[in-house]
Amino acid sequence: MRTAVLLALFGVLLTACGGGGMAPVAAVSSNASPSSTTDTSDSESPGQGSGVPIPAGQIDRAVSQLDAMAADIMARTGIPGMAVAVVHGGQTVYAKGFGVRAAGNPALVDADTVFQLASMSKSIGATVVAQQVGAGRVKWDTPVQANLPSFSLADPYISEKMTIGDLYSHRSGLPSHAGDKLEDLGYDRTQVLNRLRYSPLTPFRVTYAYTNFGLTAAAESVAIAAGVDWATLSEQSIYHPLGMNSTSSRFADYQARPNRAVGHVKVNGSFVVGVAREPDAQSPAGGVTSSVNDVAKWLAFLLANGSVGGRQLVDASALQPATSPQIVSIPSSSMDERSGFYGYGFNVSTSAAGRMMISHSGAFALGAATAFTAIPSADVAIVVLTNAAPYGIPETLTAQFADLVQFGRMERDWEAFFTKAFAPFLTPEGSLVGVAKPVSPAPAKVLSSYVGIYQNDYYGPLQVVNNQGSLELRLGPKPMTYPLSHWDGDVFTFTLNNENAPPGTISKASFSSGKVVLEYFDDGGLGTFVR
Repeated sequence: MRTAVLLALFGVLLTACGGGGMAPVAAVSSNASPSSTTDTSDSESPGQGSGVPIPAGQIDRAVSQLDAMAADIMARTGIPGMAVAVVHGGQTVYAKGFGVRAAGNPALVDADTVFQLASMSKSIGATVVAQQVGAGRVKWDTPVQANLPSFSLADPYISEKMTIGDLYSHRSGLPSHAGDKLEDLGYDRTQVLNRLRYSPLTPFRVTYAYTNFGLTAAAESVAIAAGVDWATLSEQSIYHPLGMNSTSSRFADYQARPNRAVGHVKVNGSFVVGVAREPDAQSPAGGVTSSVNDVAKWLAFLLANGSVGGRQLVDASALQPATSPQIVSIPSSSMDERSGFYGYGFNVSTSAAGRMMISHSGAFALGAATAFTAIPSADVAIVVLTNAAPYGIPETLTAQFADLVQFGRMERDWEAFFTKAFAPFLTPEGSLVGVAKPVSPAPAKVLSSYVGIYQNDYYGPLQVVNNQGSLELRLGPKPMTYPLSHWDGDVFTFTLNNENAPPGTISKASFSSGKVVLEYFDDGGLGTFVR
């Protein structure tokens, strides 16, 4: 969804907004004991230290407040369901569900209820790739075309040199969210990946731009190298070995779970069950479904540098690059402000306490919001899953908990911060939103002058048809129909409501000289269709 850029960076914003003046700490985690302080030993690097100690018992006190914190935020926001888990000292020390799986249904959320994780899938998928790196099948710097030769971008040089790591760190040059609107139109994974070659590019390995399908292409390349599909590879390499028996990268498995939470959207101030979001096309980027009990197992494995039960499941040297800064995702705006970074599928940042933070959020506008935050030097991590559209609720709770862990108190009003930050990202799109229709519009031409088939390499053919005296657009592999309303002269409008178009979105369709420009689809100038 279009808020994913914001969500992927919120793990950074949590820490970057915590106060200025502290130099960034090197991206090195430690295997600190549960009651660790910032006292350093000769065996620690300077980058493992923290400016603020964590007294004995402070993490336990933070955990003890979660019941009240969760109940409070649910009561104020009205979200139907939520699940929370905390891992500390290699154990799940807290796992609980709140609320219901579906509005109007008494079935309660528990720690085994399965949620859609949305973009949290990127971090989990990165550990799948790391397992393959450790096994020697690929490297983070293996060119994507080595195993997926059909994947090309607009620049042949970039196509040849682009690596798995380039796409997992969103530095390929693809524009933000390239391909997402193709998925909304019904194109499958292969079709979307093949059409990315028509996207305009920004400078290679210089520009950070969050892309679901760029990352998906890298995962597809890894799966081909492994000789299995991505969902099966994820099961074999991570889910089954960790005992994540309720976790899958297939939407059909989620639908078959009897204990699952369904997505909700807000209508007239209340959350109601929404349309199910089917993300198989971008499964490596947003298609994982899981419970907090299962995610807690993954977090324990992550904090243990890729080991489980004393066995090294993922080579630590293969995992470390994923959780290390690979590109600046939020440049600092002043000398006293910390920058934010993205690794391979992870946000990587430094907290106001001087501790490395590893995190990611996820969101579907159609009804999912999730987040996790790990503080390796404190050997603690939290995950929050909800079944409601994104309003910053998981981010609020993880930020509050991180404050309690590091400082013993909440450092700011995180709920107010995230509520304000999310507000613009669930508002309708389009230059005509809120604009009054012309009182005396110029007349349109005869409708037959607009009718025809218009070509576009990226989006495919567009049909403009006259349906009993009204124009319609038909677009997509199984054409979706968009009725047109006359606005002024050769300008018509149509409405959209999907994962990337919030309710109330209005797009112009501007006809001229044998072509039509569809405003909503015109990202990067890709919205021109020629008859």
